[in-house]
Formats: sequence, structure tokens, C-alpha cells
Amino acid sequence: MPANQASAGHLLQLIRSGQATTRGELQLATGLSRSTVGHRLDQLFDAGWLSNTTGTSTGGRPSVRLEFDSTHAVVLAVDLETRHGRAAVIDLSGRILAEHTAQLLIADGPDLVLDTVASWFPDLLARAAVEASAVCGIGLSVPGPVDWDTGRVVQPPIMPGWDEYPIRSRMQEAYARQVNSAAAPVPVLVDNDANLMAYAEQRHHYPDCSAFVLVKVSTGIGAGVVVGGEPYRGIDGGAGDIGHIRLHDRSDALCMCGSYGCLAAVASGRAIAGQLAAAGVPTSSGSDVRTHLAAGQPDAVRLAREAGQRVGEVLVTVVTLLNPGVLVLAGDLASTPFLTGVRELLYQRAMPRTTAHLNVVTSRLGEYAALSGAAAMVVEHLYAPELADARLQAATGSPS
Repeated sequence: MPANQASAGHLLQLIRSGQATTRGELQLATGLSRSTVGHRLDQLFDAGWLSNTTGTSTGGRPSVRLEFDSTHAVVLAVDLETRHGRAAVIDLSGRILAEHTAQLLIADGPDLVLDTVASWFPDLLARAAVEASAVCGIGLSVPGPVDWDTGRVVQPPIMPGWDEYPIRSRMQEAYARQVNSAAAPVPVLVDNDANLMAYAEQRHHYPDCSAFVLVKVSTGIGAGVVVGGEPYRGIDGGAGDIGHIRLHDRSDALCMCGSYGCLAAVASGRAIAGQLAAAGVPTSSGSDVRTHLAAGQPDAVRLAREAGQRVGEVLVTVVTLLNPGVLVLAGDLASTPFLTGVRELLYQRAMPRTTAHLNVVTSRLGEYAALSGAAAMVVEHLYAPELADARLQAATGSPS
């Protein structure tokens, strides 16, 4: 790394990634002098971002190792689903300190939903024994396409009233009213739920997988793609919206987007719920389908397997295009019958080379995947070198 690029933020990145965790290693990695490394580390220690630990002794004096202090701040993470919401206080290592889940209808619109979520924050912080001043950011997971640059949802089929709504500024206002109106605005980041779930699953359980896909099948169907450790969102957040790929033989199926024949209109949790209800099995939502699957209800099992086959038809193209190492199935329908259906079609129709090294599994983080991803999104954004340097400079008034 060129010495003129080895700012305090870059040193922090080396420490957080484990590439350099002693002062000597930082000097070797950056080419900086001992005094310059010391000065920049002092900035990080003064900000409370680093702590010292004692390394393993090899017979002499144990080395002093540097590590990111994950307790110096917290993130407020929010997972908005179609029928409920979940929020949590999470430290910078991803540990949940307090959480709250309640019924919350996304169709009630952004004003009511965001105000309701903000009203949960004071109690959450109190239960986590955390001051509002420790909150470094808020991360929101939403069930619709998100333009990353603006933080706005773009034409979401299952989020009426949210299209192009200024979620970031509105969430900041709601948070300030509820928690800390005198402080500077807290950064708010927003992303699609499948993107964040994929990001969390890949980071926690498949860190060596360079091409990773997660498919969430609940009220709708969406995919998250992680390439080289980073979410791939497309030009304006539309990457992975596979629920609206048209099926050639289902022109009779009306989708929530207004079109006919979409995959989501045939194989989503909402679609299966409608089929079960029509068959006389009381079912009103994807979560009801999940309950039936857990109980082994025969019609639910059969329909989930058939839905898996239909999703598998689309995933043949996805897998052939991206050549991922891991494909994770998540959401209400992520069950053994659905997994079986997906595998049947994938291995039947994709070229053997495409699936030779593909691992098709269900989610390991389950209902916490989106929360974990939302927290990680905030941490990685705020402590990336450039923004970390800007934050240090704002706090100290001197360049890093």
C-alpha cells in the first residue's frame, strides 16, 4: 500500500480484516514510519475504535495485538416484512443486545410504519443498557428494490405508497423525535431484504465463497447476489428481482405487480396460501404456509415441492449465468419439500459442470438474516477507510 494512502482509516481496515494486527505488521504493510503509525493509531484509540490484546508468547515477551473495539458503538437494525417488523440493538461485532418483534403492515405506508418502528427504539436502548449517543447508524431492510445511492424504494410491487419515498430523512426525523432530537442526524442506510440476507449468510457462514446467491421466497420472490464479498445490486437496485420473470405457461396468474405469469404469482408464499385456501385449508399468508409445512400438512408439502420446481426453472438460468458456489433458500417456503423441488429442476436441466461445485442449502441465520445484514451494512459503510477518515476529522478537526 502506498504510504500516502495509508491513512488512519486504512490502518483500521487492515486491523479489522486481520491482515495486520501489530504495530510492526502495520509498518510492513503500509511502508509508514513507526512514529506515523503511532500517530494514526492514537487517533483510532482516542476515538474509542481500537483496543489492545496480548498475543501468544513464543518464549519471549508476548506481543501486543490491536483489535477493533466492537463495543464502542451500536447499530439499530430494522427488518420490515409485509406483515411484521423486527428491530434490534446490535453491537459492531453483530451481537444482538435487545430485540423487538411486532405485527406491522408494510401496506399501511411509510409514515405510519417508520413512526411505529422509531417508537420501539427508546425501550430497546433501555433494555440493551445503551445510551442514544452510542448509536452510530440505523440499517433498514425492506421487501422491495432499493436504489442504493438514494436509499429510495423503486416501484415495489408489495409496498404500496413507498415508491421513491425519502426513507432515510424520514427515519432520521422519527428517530430524533423519539430518542435524541439534539444530536446530529444519525446515518440511515436502506437496502433490499434479499441483498442483506445474502450479505449476512455469506459473511457468517460462507466467507470463502466468491460467488454466492440467496433466494428468498415469502410473500414475494427475490434474490440477493454477493460477488467478491460485496452485494451486487445492479444499476438502480433491480438485480435479483427474479419474482417477476414470466413463466411461459401461466399467463392466467395475476401478479401483485399487475402483470400476468410472473414467477411470484405462481410460486410465492402468497400464491401457495391462495391455493391452500381454495382447497379448504385455512391459510392467509406465507407465514401460515410455513406453519403448515412445519406440521407436515400434505397439501402444503405437495404445493411447496411444486413451487420449488417452478423456482428451480428460473434458477437454472441464474446458476448458469453466475456459476455460484452456494445457493441458499430462505423465507417462508424454505423447507425440505421446496428444497427438493429446486434441486430436482436444477440438476435435471442445468449442465453438469454448472452444478458440479454448487451447494444448495437452506438459510442458517433464519429470521435473523436480514437484521444481521442490515447491521453489517452500516458497520462496513461507516468504518470503510474514506468515511472513517472523514468521521475522525470531523471529531478531531485534524486530518488523519
